[in-house]
Amino acid sequence: MPRSKNVLIVGSGGREHALAWKLTRDGARVFVAPGNAGTAHEATNLPISPTDSAAVLQAVKQHEIDLVVVGPEAPLVSGLVDKLTEAGVRAFGPSGEAAQLEGSKIFCKKLLHTNDIPTATYRQFNSLDKAREFLESREDEPVVVKADGLAAGKGVFVCSNREEALDAIGQLQRDPQFRDAASGVLIEERLDGVEVSVIAITDGRTIVTLPPLQDHKAALDGDRGPNTGGMGAFCPAPFVTQSLMTEIEEQILVPTVHGMRRRRTPFHGILYAGLMLTSQGPKVLEFNVRFGDPECQALCIRLESSLLELLDAAVDRRLHEVPPPSWKSGASVTVVMASEGYPGTVEKGHAIRGLEEARQLENVVVFHAATSTNPDQPGAILAAGGRVLGVTAHAESLARAKLKAYEGVKEIRWRGAWCRKDIADKGLRHEHEQVVAESAELSSSPPEGTA
Repeated sequence: MPRSKNVLIVGSGGREHALAWKLTRDGARVFVAPGNAGTAHEATNLPISPTDSAAVLQAVKQHEIDLVVVGPEAPLVSGLVDKLTEAGVRAFGPSGEAAQLEGSKIFCKKLLHTNDIPTATYRQFNSLDKAREFLESREDEPVVVKADGLAAGKGVFVCSNREEALDAIGQLQRDPQFRDAASGVLIEERLDGVEVSVIAITDGRTIVTLPPLQDHKAALDGDRGPNTGGMGAFCPAPFVTQSLMTEIEEQILVPTVHGMRRRRTPFHGILYAGLMLTSQGPKVLEFNVRFGDPECQALCIRLESSLLELLDAAVDRRLHEVPPPSWKSGASVTVVMASEGYPGTVEKGHAIRGLEEARQLENVVVFHAATSTNPDQPGAILAAGGRVLGVTAHAESLARAKLKAYEGVKEIRWRGAWCRKDIADKGLRHEHEQVVAESAELSSSPPEGTA
C-alpha cells in the first residue's frame, strides 16, 4: 500500500494535470503548485512558483505533505529535490547534479560515450561562432544542431543541409529564449529511422520500464515545421517489439543508471530515453529526467495499477518490492491543441468553449496544459499559453483511440485554436504494413500436410 496520503505536485502543465488526475484516483489528496484551471478540478492549486524552494517547503509544512513530485525540468536542474531532501522531505525526482542528464546535452553525450551507450557521433563547441566556422568548412550534409542547456524542448534543430544548419546557429544567436542554453552547442550526425520514447521509473538500482510511446515534435502535419514541446503522442508504439524493448533496457537504460552511479551521481526518478530506431539498432537522441508532456497524458489514461505506489517505492529505494504495473489493453492517443502562433508568440486570454461537451465523451480526458481563469469572467476557462490542452483518449485499438481523441478535439474551440491532424498515423501505417506482411507470409506458405 502507498504510504503517502498528501501529495504536492510541482508544475503547471499538462503533465502535472495528468499526474494529479491519476494520483487522485490512486487515493491521494493532491496539491499542485501552481497548477492550472484543469488541476483545480482534481486538486488544490497553490500560488507558488516551481522554482521557489522556500515557498514549496512552507507549503509542505502547512499542508502536511508526505511526498513531493517535481514535474518540470527547470526546478529539477536547479536542485529543488536536493533542497527538499536536505529538509527531510520525501521528494520524487533526481538531484540537481543527476538532472544534468537533461540540463546539459554535453554532459549527456559524455556519459553516453564513456559507457559505450549507442548514440550519434558529434562535435562539441563552446561558442556559436566556432560552430558556424565548423559548418562552413565541412561537406554539405544533414546534421542536428543542439543548444547545450534547457530550451523548453525547442533547442534542437534537425537540418537537411548546411544552409538550414547555419540558419539554426543564427536563431540560437538571435532568439533570447536560447541565450543561456546556447552557451555551448553540439553538432551531431543526423540519424535516420523511427523515433520512439521509452520512459522508466528507477530508484537507482531497480528499473521499471513503461510502455513505449511516440511523440510528435514538429509543429505541422507530416513532421514539417519548427520543433515544439510536443504536439501529440500515442501509446504503445507498435515499432517496439518485446525483444527490442529488452535490447533497449540492456544496452541503454541499465548502462545509463549504472554509469550515473559509478560517477557518484546516482539517478533516482524518471529516466526518459528519446531514441532513434536505426538500421544499426536503437540509439539515444537525448535523455529527459521527468515525464514527457504529452507522453505522460497518454500513459496515465492507460495505467490501471497505482502510480502512487510506484513513486513511493522509488523514493524509498524499494522498487524491487512492488509488482509490475498493470495496463489497460488497447491504445491511447493524445492530441495537443495549441494557440495560433505557437511555437512562437501567441495571444492569451481567449475563452475556451466545448470543454464540458468533450468531457462527456466516453474514455476521453481533456488535460489542461496552459489554462487560467479570470475573476471578471466567472466560469470561463482561458487559453494562457502555446500548448493549451491535451485531448486524450483510450480505446481497444490505436485507430479507435485516434478517432475518439479527434472527436474530443472537434468539441473544443477558441480563437486561433489549432492542432496537427495526423497524430498516430505512423503507428497506424506500421500496423497496416505488419498485417500485409503477415498475410503475404501466410499465402506463400505451403498448405499444412504437403511436402
